[in-house]
Amino acid sequence: MEAEGRVPGPLLPTPSPGGGGGAGAEADPLAGAPGAAQGPLLAAAAAEVLALDDEEDDLEVFSKDTSLAEVNSFSPSMPMSPSSMINQYKFEDEPELRDLFITVDDPESHITAIETFITYRVVTKTSRGEFDSSEYEVRRRYQDFLWLKSKLEEAHPTLIIPPLPEKFIMKGMVERFNDEFIETRRKALHKFLNRIADHPTLTFNEDFKIFLTAQAWELSSHKKQGPGLLSRMGQTVRAVASSVRGGVKNRPEVFTEMNDYMETFSQKINVLDKIAHRIYKEEREYFNEMKEYGPIHTLWSASEEDIADSLKGVASCIDKCCKATEKRMAGLSENLLPILHEYVLYSEILMGVLKRRDQIQGELDSKIDALANKKTEKDLFSEEIGKLEDKVECANTALKADWDRWKQNMQYDMRSTFTNVAENNLHYYEECLATWESFLASQRVDLHVEEDFEDRP
Repeated sequence: MEAEGRVPGPLLPTPSPGGGGGAGAEADPLAGAPGAAQGPLLAAAAAEVLALDDEEDDLEVFSKDTSLAEVNSFSPSMPMSPSSMINQYKFEDEPELRDLFITVDDPESHITAIETFITYRVVTKTSRGEFDSSEYEVRRRYQDFLWLKSKLEEAHPTLIIPPLPEKFIMKGMVERFNDEFIETRRKALHKFLNRIADHPTLTFNEDFKIFLTAQAWELSSHKKQGPGLLSRMGQTVRAVASSVRGGVKNRPEVFTEMNDYMETFSQKINVLDKIAHRIYKEEREYFNEMKEYGPIHTLWSASEEDIADSLKGVASCIDKCCKATEKRMAGLSENLLPILHEYVLYSEILMGVLKRRDQIQGELDSKIDALANKKTEKDLFSEEIGKLEDKVECANTALKADWDRWKQNMQYDMRSTFTNVAENNLHYYEECLATWESFLASQRVDLHVEEDFEDRP
């Protein structure tokens, strides 16, 4: 299962531009040979994202949560790397047992006369009493996941609902419905459901249960029972009216600070995301050039008998470094890029949540203003204001608690992701260094043999 643990990680050392990588080296952990120019920018942006908390001490961000990371087992015989050390510690209130396990797998393509779409198998295993069975297997398409997300937002407007991957993949990355796109989406959908399952409130949502257990026709029937068009239009009109009224008069300072934090976070994480994609693109171009570079030396060796061994040695080194580059690219595409883009989407979600909280606050403010101008019906207005005050209090409490969870999860995800990238870079440079050192050693031996041969009488 993905996303079954949450542990704190150490702060990363600030990297400096240069050669090498890892602890004690002076290399930008995200800068490869083709992306060296952007590396310092990416590292600086990453440091700023992690440093945002230092400016927000009054937001009480360190709540405990165990929902969003995969924890590796620890063996005392293995060396302690930064990423393995952070997995030795767990929060005191981490639940020992989980009672809901969800897997998204087995994508299938469906072609009809009017559309082509993919469905995914969703397997749920649980020991919860509210479920009629301990295991369920259903098939869901992307539209079903969108429906679930909208229902969660409707039921919990000031909770932070996990993001879904966009309907279409980012331009220039992969073609829609090819294997890479489908697998990337499957992983994102799997993470989406497991984040909900690990959430202390969302996990008990009735629509979530129906999504996991209902057959396709049952889910379709349940969707039709949702609010009608007029109801949704009314909600939209109220939201627009609230935004037209302008800023909230009595917004608590803590939510103003949250809004300021998210504006800064959104700016930094978007820059980080763009630079990381640019570095990955340049890394791929470098990899493609390397694949052509090595064989040229092999072909050349056929016509240069005296240096054939050296040329073949260079070709072999380039081939090994090319394979190491491919592994590093896989690490970027599987670990760094998805996390960064997920938090780009999270930043949009957080801004939406804060706006919805302000809308609820705005309703209360407008009623209070109306009461001040009313000479009659004061009892009716007082009752409505009392209900709205309770609604605002519930919204504030829910958002504060979820904010703490999200903040801690984000910090862990960023630290573990950057540590993972640093370790992958360290392994990459060590492998390439060992390859070229071995080649140089063999050339020195050959030179000494030739010199000895020439010195003989």
